[in-house]
Formats: sequence, C-alpha cells, structure tokens
Amino acid sequence: MQDVTDSTYRVTADELRQFIERFERLEAEKKDIADQQKEVMAEAKGRGYDTKVMRKIISLRKRDSNDIAEEEAVLEMYKEALGMS
Repeated sequence: MQDVTDSTYRVTADELRQFIERFERLEAEKKDIADQQKEVMAEAKGRGYDTKVMRKIISLRKRDSNDIAEEEAVLEMYKEALGMS
C-alpha cells in the first residue's frame, strides 16, 4: 500500500511542479512585456509625446464608447456645477 501512495504522491508532486514552473515562465514573460512597454513609452517620450496622455488614450481605446460618452457627460456636468467650464 505504501508503494501506491508514494507513486501517487510523486505524480502529484510532478504535476504541481509543472504548474508552478508554467506560472513562473508566464511571470517572466509578463515582466519582459512590461519592460518592452516601458521602452516604447520612453521612446515616445524622447520624441516629445506626452506619455500620460498616451496612457489615457490606450485605456480609453479598451472601453466601450457609450461608457466613455456617459463619463464625459457627467464630468462636464460636474465641471459646470463647480464653474470650471
């Protein structure tokens, strides 16, 4: 009975190790991608682009246009209420 338990444990440990190693590889890939994104922004900044505005545009492009329009309408309403428009 002990041999079966040890064998089952080894297989489970191997599978667990595979999951962990896959996750670690993905983490490394994610870091590489983040580094590449930083390089792109540094290059854009070096050419005179406002990277803060670029990041805002990137986030807006991910959203639904109706959500953006609604948020902008509320923003304008709030700005008018505060005399900022």
